[in-house]
Amino acid sequence: MLSQKSRYAIRALQHLADRHGQGVVPLAEIVAAQNIPAKFLTVILSELGREGLVRSQRGRDGGYVLVPAPAEVRIGEIIRLMRGSIALVPCASRNSHEHCENCVPEPECRLRALMLRVRDETARILDSVTLADDFAAGNLELAGDKP
Repeated sequence: MLSQKSRYAIRALQHLADRHGQGVVPLAEIVAAQNIPAKFLTVILSELGREGLVRSQRGRDGGYVLVPAPAEVRIGEIIRLMRGSIALVPCASRNSHEHCENCVPEPECRLRALMLRVRDETARILDSVTLADDFAAGNLELAGDKP
């Protein structure tokens, strides 16, 4: 399941992407438009700042800007930064692999084999979508989709 933190990060970055090149976006604007708690958003934007995705400006006219162009920020990247993994189970994670509790040995686990395929397909999709893409209301056409 996608974490709340990941969902908030994606929504905040989408908001900044929509305003890309228009100057600093006040925190209060993002909070109001995206219905994200201000304190939680501040923490998320701070983390994204350390990763180089956003820049903050202090002061009366302060706020945030998206540093890279929206087309350079992939949704999969955001999820990995916030959550650490795209996998649904710990044993299917590439970067945060852990053995599942109360499971059979991994080579014998048929569920793990399926979850590896799910992870790879999910990553393929999420890594093909950027903040510049219109993925609202099913408007996004992915490579490999059938008409």
